[in-house]
This record gives sequence, structure tokens and C-alpha cells, in this order.
Amino acid sequence: MAQRGTKFALITGCGQGGIGEALALEYAHRNISPIATVLPTESSQHLSEAGIVSFPLDVTKKESILALKESVIQLTGGRLDVLVNNAGICYTMTAIDTDVSEVQKMFDVNIFGPMRMVHHFHDVLIESGATIVNIGSIGGVIPYVYGSSYNASKAALHHWSSTLRVEMAPFDVKVLTIISGEVGTNFLKTDKERTLPENSYFSPLATEFTQHVQRVPVTTDRFVYAQNVVSESLKSAPRAWFWYGSASLFVRLLDALAPRTIWDRILWGWFKFDKLKRTHRLLRKG
Repeated sequence: MAQRGTKFALITGCGQGGIGEALALEYAHRNISPIATVLPTESSQHLSEAGIVSFPLDVTKKESILALKESVIQLTGGRLDVLVNNAGICYTMTAIDTDVSEVQKMFDVNIFGPMRMVHHFHDVLIESGATIVNIGSIGGVIPYVYGSSYNASKAALHHWSSTLRVEMAPFDVKVLTIISGEVGTNFLKTDKERTLPENSYFSPLATEFTQHVQRVPVTTDRFVYAQNVVSESLKSAPRAWFWYGSASLFVRLLDALAPRTIWDRILWGWFKFDKLKRTHRLLRKG
């Protein structure tokens, strides 16, 4: 049982090298006791070595969430000051070549996971007057090429989170949506070997697609990101949407000031769609 006055932050998705781990370390630095979660198949050694309490969690399974809730209540005495819904996975593929079963798995983590967490923890959150932090992405704002399904999962999270903010306000529960830019993690590692299907209409860009999934983007250090996100989450009145991370300011400005189709022109150039169009026209003529 925790000492009286101790504050707790529960963070999902704290595998080694990711945002969740950095957030847990930052909450500890701020004298907020972090409770980290990792997949049942993942090691938690990196957390235990840092003195961080962790539990196994699969956000796609009700039983796993309920077991976590029981452990958290036992540890905290029924108090939870911050819930960070961070667990997420990616899926990179053209919209027309998408394997819907893969997208269903991603949505089960990226959007239904936070929904399950809030559903099962809502009584603890309300009794504590907690803050819920949902980790979104600039991908949920712009039509980033080859990320249609991931973008859709984050756009859904943003809108759900915004509605949740309105609904939870009468209970003095704050909801903060983080619009994350590019952050330096190993998040993209699972997609590094992904290739276009045979006979895809996008085959003329197969080399470029491979380069994209294996890219090393310009990023914000995850620990700097964590410092800013945690700082915002601990405010008495955090912003509804908090934009932070590489490219987030650029995206925010264009989203606010430019027509929606500005991204059509920008992304066309970035992803060499002139080459795709020329090849498609030649094949049709042939």
C-alpha cells in the first residue's frame, strides 16, 4: 500500500527504447510514482533496473486490463492521478494494398486499447480527479502517404479523446491529447522489412517504398519529448491538444492556415508521384 500523498501515473506501452519508457522515467524524475506496463512477451528488465514498478498488459484483452486494475488498486490504495494511453503499433502500406486483418489488429491496440483502459479504469480516474493523456500523432492530421490506416487510427483517437474531454469535465477529470511529431524511438522497427505486394499499382515506386520503411527520420529526442509532455500533463489546466515533436509546428501551421489540398502537392513531391503517374500512363498506352 502506498504512503499517503503519493501520486501515481500509469503508462501503457513501456517497452525498451520507446516513448512509454521515457515518460515513466520522467514521471519518476518529477516525484510521481510511475506504473509502467509491457506486453506479457516483453522483458521488463530495463524498467526494474531503473527502479520502476511494471506489470504485464495486453490492451486488446479485457482480462489483462482487469488483472492490471487489481494490481494497481492494491499498489496505490485505489488512487491514480495520471493515465497515459501510449501503447501503439504501426502498419505501413498503400491504401489500396492494405491487408484489412492487419489494420484490425492495429485498431485493436491504437484506438480500442485506450477505450478499454478508460472504460475499466474510469471509476478510479473519476474518484482521483485524474488526468488522461492520449498519445496521438501528426499522422492523424495530415494524409501522410503509405500511412492511411495508421493515420486513421490516430485521427479516430484524436476525436474520441476530444469527446472524452468534454464528457469527463463534469467529473473534474482532465483529458489531454498529444499530437506527436517525429520522436526518436524504435517504433518503426516492425515495418522495416515490409514490401509492396506483387503486381501492386505502386510497383514503380517499390525501391522508394523500401527506402521509406527503412528511413531514419529527423526526430526529437524521446527524453526531451517526455519532459514536455509530462510537464503539460501535470498542469492544473492542460491544453486540449498539445503539439510536440519534430515537424509538429510545421504541420500545425499548415493545418490551421492552408487549404486541405496543400498536402496533396507537398506529398506528391516528397513521394515522387510524378514517376508513378508517368509509368502508369506508359503502361496504359502499351
